[in-house]
Amino acid sequence: MKYRIHFFLLFAAFALVLISVLHLFVGKIPLSFADFSAAFFKNTPLSTNELLMREFRIPRLIMAIVGGGGLALAGMLMQTLFNNPLAGPYVLGINSGSSLLVALSTLTGFTFLGTQLNIVFAAIVGAFIFGMIILLFSLSVKSHISLLLIGLMLGSFTFAVVSILELSAAAEQFKSFAVWGMGSLQQVEMSQVPLILLFFLGSVLSSFLLIKPLNMLVLGEDSAVMLGLSLRKTRILIISVTALFTGLITAYCGPIAFVGLAVPNITKLLFRTQQHAWLIGGNLIIGALFLVSCDVVIQYLEETVHLPLNALTSIIGAPFVIFILIKKVT
Repeated sequence: MKYRIHFFLLFAAFALVLISVLHLFVGKIPLSFADFSAAFFKNTPLSTNELLMREFRIPRLIMAIVGGGGLALAGMLMQTLFNNPLAGPYVLGINSGSSLLVALSTLTGFTFLGTQLNIVFAAIVGAFIFGMIILLFSLSVKSHISLLLIGLMLGSFTFAVVSILELSAAAEQFKSFAVWGMGSLQQVEMSQVPLILLFFLGSVLSSFLLIKPLNMLVLGEDSAVMLGLSLRKTRILIISVTALFTGLITAYCGPIAFVGLAVPNITKLLFRTQQHAWLIGGNLIIGALFLVSCDVVIQYLEETVHLPLNALTSIIGAPFVIFILIKKVT
């Protein structure tokens, strides 16, 4: 079992390194390794190519790694918490909470902090609020299908409210929100990367601290309580970490579909284990590999067709979710 996990971990990590290198150098403007090196170590004013590498290519790659790994990990946390392979930040409406508060901020001009962190704060708070709503419903609704339907209804409610806000928004505000909603890795600046990495690494560390409670939840809630697990505390911690991942990534990349639903299931199929120490690492690497690969495809096809990130992840992820549904029924 461990040999299998080690193989897939090493293979995915090696593939991630290769695809990340390709990601840096694919695009309309050809760049070289010298441009990459100079972007960090050159003391003189940067050339156009070097500036392009530092201010656009590198932040885009970092955001692809953070976005893919973070959403996959958030999805794994939700699936373990609700004991449902179809749970995820997108399906359960947690992304919808982020979208709603970002829409309120972007389309109405209302600010929560009055700073450049406004959208980030709005997205994280929205994700946390909707996460807690789903958690409250989960305490009274026993059927997992009912819980998923509630998540879909929350998404429909959010879509209706956002549609009303869009109709009353100014043209520039509407365009800004529409572009954000399609999903993109190009909205991050190099100056924002340290803050993003700080939030991301803090969330990853928190996930590793939850390994024991997550492993206990696999046994079932009743068994976990008998083993001394505090369900209320664990639920709040998991929802909080998920909200951090989801809110952070949604704020900078828009609502990216299916990564948090498909990747955790792929990881479990490959690893065949319920040990979350392995699943956390696996989801981080495979999630990052998935999103970086999607962005390489987007950049490669850029001259032929403009593909929104959300569209490509949905095209790839939706058939996999249908496969899971069919497998569960049969």
